[in-house]
Amino acid sequence: MKGFVLHSGTELINPFKLLERAGIQHGWHVADLGCGSTGHFVIPAAQLVGADGVVYAVDIRRDVLKHLDLIIKHDHLFNIITVWSDIEVFGATRIKDGSLDLCLLINNLYISQNKPALLREIARLTKPGGRVVIVEWRAEPTPIGPPLDHRITIEQSKNICESPYLEFLDEIDVGHSHYGLLYERTSQNIRG
Repeated sequence: MKGFVLHSGTELINPFKLLERAGIQHGWHVADLGCGSTGHFVIPAAQLVGADGVVYAVDIRRDVLKHLDLIIKHDHLFNIITVWSDIEVFGATRIKDGSLDLCLLINNLYISQNKPALLREIARLTKPGGRVVIVEWRAEPTPIGPPLDHRITIEQSKNICESPYLEFLDEIDVGHSHYGLLYERTSQNIRG
């Protein structure tokens, strides 16, 4: 990969292509869990769901959400709601049960200390028939990203996500440094 140069995050993962591949539609309710401060997926999602939709930008770092709030206000993106939460605590995210059409988990599964609780929280938030997108760094050398021994393979991610609450639909192309997994939320009751 000598001589490889990235000029923007969009070259690493194009958020519009990813969201379109997930089937995003006008009026949807979407959450990006562990969204980060740039709004890389949040802002494109807000544009695609339009004024009738809602995008929740969820993160555990208050400074991240404060920075994102500044971007939201500056760009008049009034369909984005920032939510402080520890996504690894089942029931902690202040979003109504079963209200999301699409839940995004981008580059956060590999760092999770409590993957079962994280996946239950994703299932709790996502409505039956809703979509879940998991994106992770490829477990091979890439120009940027975490050390190889921190990454998880596609097979490991699929095993982690195996659940009565999520049905695997497809692997999705998200660029040269990442892989994507598309799931559908089953009708299995999370509380029962």
